[in-house]
Amino acid sequence: MPDPTSKTEQASAKFSKTVAETTERLEKEAQEFVKYLNDEVVPTVRVHSTKALRSAAQKLQELANYVEQHSSSSTQ
Repeated sequence: MPDPTSKTEQASAKFSKTVAETTERLEKEAQEFVKYLNDEVVPTVRVHSTKALRSAAQKLQELANYVEQHSSSSTQ
């Protein structure tokens, strides 16, 4: 009759190995994901946010000019 303790130990060892391999892979994937974010996403966000700020500044300047023109003409 097979030893149930041996089967339990084998199953436990296999499970532990699977968990260790999965953990190792997740750590590697996380490092690659962080590198991708730093190398690709962050620079793109910076470029687009800079463009958005410039566009917003231009629109605010246009609005200020419009308000200035209309407030000057209404007071005359």
